[in-house]
Order: sequence, then structure tokens, then C-alpha cells
Amino acid sequence: MATEVRLPDVGEGIESGTVVSVLVKPGDRIHKDQPLVELETDKAVVEVPSTTSGVVKQVNVKVGDEAPIGAVLVVVDEGGASEPAKAEAEPAEAQPAEVEPAQAEPVEAQAPAAPQPQAEKPAARGAPAPAASSEDEGRRLVPAAPSVRRLARELGVDIHTVQGSGLLGRVSADDVRQAASGAPSRAAAGPVAPPLPDFTRWGEVERVPMSGIRKATVRSMTTAWSTVPMVTHFDKADVTDLELFRKRYQKEADKAGVKLTPTAILLKIVALALRRFPDFNSSVDVEKQEVVRKRYVNVGVAVDTDAGLLVPVVKDADKKGIIELAKELGELAEKARTRRLSLDEMQGGNFSVSNLGGIGGTNFTPIVNPPDVAILGVSRSAIEPVWDEGAGQFAPRTMMPLALTYDHRLIDGAAAARFLRWVCTALEDPFVALLDA
Repeated sequence: MATEVRLPDVGEGIESGTVVSVLVKPGDRIHKDQPLVELETDKAVVEVPSTTSGVVKQVNVKVGDEAPIGAVLVVVDEGGASEPAKAEAEPAEAQPAEVEPAQAEPVEAQAPAAPQPQAEKPAARGAPAPAASSEDEGRRLVPAAPSVRRLARELGVDIHTVQGSGLLGRVSADDVRQAASGAPSRAAAGPVAPPLPDFTRWGEVERVPMSGIRKATVRSMTTAWSTVPMVTHFDKADVTDLELFRKRYQKEADKAGVKLTPTAILLKIVALALRRFPDFNSSVDVEKQEVVRKRYVNVGVAVDTDAGLLVPVVKDADKKGIIELAKELGELAEKARTRRLSLDEMQGGNFSVSNLGGIGGTNFTPIVNPPDVAILGVSRSAIEPVWDEGAGQFAPRTMMPLALTYDHRLIDGAAAARFLRWVCTALEDPFVALLDA
């Protein structure tokens, strides 16, 4: 019996991924849960396992393909023998594959979209499509959430005919309702980028496909910039004494096998600040006109990788000690650089910290990543002359530049100034943080 192995839902908000590696070929004998392909999503590279055992009859994707959720990756013959090139009929191994328990059930669970004329899940390669023209092929990838697709089916709307008003033509529930009511579609939100000129007129060019992470960055940053009114507040923290503290207690950190970094200390102080200033640990629900205040403190930390910026999330940062935070940060950063982060490790953040101090720069304005309402940017510390009132003279002090970008729909300028000044004061005198902990 031939079974189609489809791309399952691999994470919240992820609708497709780029195939970076195909691990099987026609004729291969595979077993259930064996990895079939490696897929690069917006968040990470994940392996897609087989849902059944048998012999690979057909591989429908190749490296570089964009595979939407529900796409048929491979077709497996559950009871068949290998292709002639692999004619090693193994009765003992083939027998269990024939009695694989209820493998048709998960396939049926994903198959309803296949017979639909409008092919709501564009991956239904095996679906009968007598009217499948080149136009149908060109409109397969409709950027819309599963809930929006479901709504379109319920209202009898062909989602391919709906003009999306979101970023890059993304179709929203409102767009579907408008199409169902016969009202004209809304114009795409924000200005449309003009077409690029023909650069080859002036010389040789090279076009390089964007990685999944870069595509996600384009979408999220454009959405953030066009939907969130942002303001950045700047301040400096005198971290002279903190640096002495950090170097003194590095010996204690060495016993735990971790590096006591400024980011780990800053992460702890930020977590306590989010407890003290709950609006910064919130999200704005525009539709319901509510502020969602989270009772947990999860902080994302930006990590620079060869593939682009990744932001793993430290969960319950306010409940962990600095040594524990330093250890977890080191592990997450290593996973990010080697592309081994799980989707769960990159979700659930309430606030982010982006530390460019190790690279350089005197200041920068980080961009808020919705649904967060704020982000803290850290630049390189430098020794500066600071007036010592008691001594009546300037003294050399190590100053750390900080930049807090916030969503002005929820955060006012005075609140941002208080938040960042509290963080600076806690960095200058950690006892302040202990008083409020």
C-alpha cells in the first residue's frame, strides 16, 4: 500500500520551510521515525521523520525547494520490496512493515485538503486537478495562517482569489470576511517597494537565495517597523565596580565550568526590572483593546550566527541565579551557532537583549520585535572621564551605553526613562536590585 508522507506542522506560525537536505532516495528501505529530509524553517533546521515503514517509492522534493505544510515529501510502499537496484528482499524486515499499526490514520488526518478543487494546502501533489494550469501552479503558496484557511473554507471563499492586506500579501481573517461579503479588498498595508532596476546594465551580479532565517527577518522587521510606533531612549551605566565584581567572582564561575559574562549579569538585572515594571513584560492586544501582562519572565538574547540573527529564549530568568543564567546562555548560544536550537527554545520571549559590545559601536537603536513591547541594546563599554563630586575632580570610569527601544502605544517616555535608569542603577550598585527582588 502506497502511503504519502506529508510535511507536518513544525511549529506555531510556520507555514513552510526550505529543503536543505534529502536523506533518502527511491528504493531505500526506511522505518518509522527515520529522518527523511532536513528542513530550514523561520526558526531553525529540523529533521522531518517518516510516519511509516516500507520502501521509498517516490521523492517529491529536492534541495532548495520551498515546502509548505501538508506537502507530500515522499511516497512509501508499506508492503513493497526494494527497487531492482536494491533487490534485497528481506522477508523478516518486510513483514513488520506490512502490519504497521494504523498508518492510514495520520495520513487520512492530513488528506482532506487533497481532493479540494482549490487545493487549500498547496502541497497536495497527488490531488486530482483537471484544471491545474500554470496559473494554479504559480499561486500555490498563499501566505495565510491555518485558521484563516479554515475560515475561508467555512465561508466558501477560494483563498487564492483573496488579496492579502498584510506584509508580502499575507491574507488575514478580515480579508477573507471582506471577500465573502463582496466588499472590495483593502489595499496592502504600507507602501509597496518599487521594482529593482536591471543591475546587469552596469556589471556582473550574483543572486543568492535568502535563507529561511533571513526571510523571517525580512518579514518580522518589516512588520515591526510598519506597525509599531517605536522610540529609543539612551542612557549610560557606570560599570567600573561591576567589572571588578565580575572578574573577582569568575573563579566561582570556573568551578561550575561557565564564563561569567556581562550579558549574564545584565540578563538577571533585566529580569528583575521586568518584575518591577510589568508593562515592559506585556503585549498589546489591539483587537480586544487590552494589555496582556505576563506573570512569567522569559528573556530573549540575540546571538550572531553565520546564518543570521537568532534569539534563543531564557525561560523564568527572574528565578535563576547569575551562574545558572551564564551556563544556560552559553549552551543556548552554542546551539544557535551550530543550528541545533529547538523551536521551543526560540519561542515564548517577552523582552529581548541585544549585546553588540563584543563587536563595537558607541550606540544603536534596536527594533522591537512584536508581540514584545521593548528591547534593550548594549554597546561597547569605554573608559570616560566622570566628575567625582566628593573628590572635586574627574575620574576614569568604565561606562556602558544602553539603548531601550519601546512600543509607544503602551510605554510612555517617562516610564522608559525610569525603567532604563533603574537598570543602570542596578548595574552600578547590585544591592539596589536585591532590595526590590
